[in-house]
Amino acid sequence: SLAGTFLLCIDNEPAVLDGMQTLLSGWGCKVITAETCEKALRLVENEPSPPDAILADYHLDRGTGVEVILAVRAKTGIDIPAIVITADHTVEVQREIRRLGLGLLRKPLKAAALRAVLTQSIVRRHSTAAE
Repeated sequence: SLAGTFLLCIDNEPAVLDGMQTLLSGWGCKVITAETCEKALRLVENEPSPPDAILADYHLDRGTGVEVILAVRAKTGIDIPAIVITADHTVEVQREIRRLGLGLLRKPLKAAALRAVLTQSIVRRHSTAAE
């Protein structure tokens, strides 16, 4: 179950963030959303604990979701599980995401696929932390 999972969602489209907030909150997740890297870092800094996972759109108005993920990880000092959501099917983008060990979901995003990848990321993180 994802209930109680703390997620950071990054997308430059407010309507997408609203949709993610509604969907993930419906699964019992605590969700914070940001349109920019600066806002994401500010929000994470103000939270008592780091997110359990990050969901980030690849193409943002300034930079990429990958850059935001790396900045949040650097700020927290934690290798937070992260999933990049993209409509970009280029080999270069796929290679970058895989090289960094990030999850990848393609647009249009299917709720069942998102839930499965999130659950897998959270379970993997908890089993690694327990070792």
